[in-house]
Amino acid sequence: MIYIVIGIFIFTCVQLMIAFINYVYPETLVPSDLKTDELVSVLIPARNEEHNIGNILHDLTGHSYRNLEIIVFDDESSDRTAEVIKEFAARDLRIRLVRSNGLPAGWLGKNYACHTLSGYAKGSYYLFLDADVRIHGNLIDDSLGFMKRHNLGLLSVFPSQIMQSTGEKATVPVMNLVLLSLLPLRLVRRSTRSSFAAANGQYMLFEASCYQKMQPHKKMKLQRVEDIEISRWYKRNGIGVACLTGVSEVRCRMYQGYREAVNGFSKNVIQFFGGSGFLAVLYGLVSIFGIIPIMFTMSIRYVLYYIFLHTLRRILISLTSKQSIVDNLIYAVPQQLSLLIIIVRAIFGEMKGGIVWKERLVS
Repeated sequence: MIYIVIGIFIFTCVQLMIAFINYVYPETLVPSDLKTDELVSVLIPARNEEHNIGNILHDLTGHSYRNLEIIVFDDESSDRTAEVIKEFAARDLRIRLVRSNGLPAGWLGKNYACHTLSGYAKGSYYLFLDADVRIHGNLIDDSLGFMKRHNLGLLSVFPSQIMQSTGEKATVPVMNLVLLSLLPLRLVRRSTRSSFAAANGQYMLFEASCYQKMQPHKKMKLQRVEDIEISRWYKRNGIGVACLTGVSEVRCRMYQGYREAVNGFSKNVIQFFGGSGFLAVLYGLVSIFGIIPIMFTMSIRYVLYYIFLHTLRRILISLTSKQSIVDNLIYAVPQQLSLLIIIVRAIFGEMKGGIVWKERLVS
C-alpha cells in the first residue's frame, strides 16, 4: 500500500509542476506589432445554430481586422440557421452562405463541413471558428502576428469559457484541469515530438498554402478528435504548431447544462489520454479516490499535504485559464466525479457503437 501512496504523491506533484510551468510560462497572445492586411477567410461550420450564429457574425462584421471573407456552411440545419445567415449577408457582402448537399459516406459531419469550406476560401489564412464562439479586441491581428513571429502553419486557441449554470461549472473546467496538468503548452510549439500536441477546433488558424497542400480535414475525415490529430500530423511533418489558452479576446459557451456537457465531452475525452481508455479511467480513479489510501496509511499531516497540492494545482490552472478560482474550488468534488462519469460514458458509448451528437451518430 505504501508504494501506491508514494505513486499517488509523485503523480500529484508532477501535475502540480506542469500546472506551475503553464502558469509561470504561459503560451498566450500579446499585442502584435507585425501588422498585415492579408485576406483572412473565416470559415464557420454550423448545424442547428440559430441561437449562436448571429452573435459570431455580429462580432466578425464589427471586428477591428477588416479584410475578411466570412463563409458559413449550413450543415443540413433543421432550424433557422440559414435564415439568420442570409439576414447578415444582406447587410454585409463579406458574408457568404454555403449549403450542404448531404454528408457523404466515409466522413464525419464537422470534418466534411470544414473541408468543403476550404474549397471556397480565397484568403492567405483560414480561420475556422465554431458557431458558438465570441471574439473581440484585436484577436485576429494578434493571432496573425503570433503566427508570423513563430513561423507557424497552425495556431489554435482554447477560448475562455462562459459558464452560467451549475451543471456547466461542474463539467466544463475539467478539460482545462486535465490539459494544463498533463501538458506544458510551450512544448506544443517548441518540441518537435508529436506527442506534445494539442489543438481546439473552436479556434484554428491555418496558413492557407500549407493547408491546401496538407488537406488536414480530408486526411482526418473520420477522426472524431480531428483538431488534436491535425496538430500531431502537422508536427510529424515538421510544420510549426502552437496552442494557446487564457486568451480573453475569444470566449465560448460550449454547453448549456450538465447533460449536454457530459454528452459533448464524451465524444473526445479519451483522446486527452492518447486514445487509451485504461489510462483515462486510471486518471479519473486516482484523481477522485487517491486520497483514500493516504487516509488509511498516513497521518493527518500527509492528508493535508495532499489536499494542499490539489488545491494549489486548481488555483494555478484557474489563473492560467482565466476561470473563477472560487468556483473551481467549490465545485472541485463535482468536477472530479463528472470527469469519471464522462470517461465511463465515453467507454460505454464506444461499446454501443458511438455517441449521438446533433442528431448524428459519431462513431
